[in-house]
Amino acid sequence: MDSRHLIIFDGVCNFCNGAVNFIIQRDPAGRFAFTPMQSELAQQTMRAYGVMNVGIDTFLLVKDGKAFLYSTAALEITRDLNGYWSLFNLFRVVPRPIRDWFYRLFARNRYALFGRSATCRVPGPEIRDRFVGVSSGVNLE
Repeated sequence: MDSRHLIIFDGVCNFCNGAVNFIIQRDPAGRFAFTPMQSELAQQTMRAYGVMNVGIDTFLLVKDGKAFLYSTAALEITRDLNGYWSLFNLFRVVPRPIRDWFYRLFARNRYALFGRSATCRVPGPEIRDRFVGVSSGVNLE
């Protein structure tokens, strides 16, 4: 893995794919790289950080050698986005268990609210370098 921060996301979740697009649009410096949770790289990374039991109801951020989960991962991502998104870190005053409860409630219902794809997405050529651990031979769309 290169020096970028790695976001592991559910590759078949429509909301998650929208969140990836949102991050890419607000990260012109390319500080974030992405890999679907269904990839071997994601599985290896999750094993390395001891977070295999989180399931697919979260995404994982690996930044500066640390793994962030649930609401803390989302808030940590906003620190590096262009614009005023870092102001969301004011929510860190809310105790993590409460933030994570709301995060997990939403995550459990995201397929019902936004749907899911049968397979992971294929990034277009203009952003393909932002996706790691995904071979071009895998049917991702």
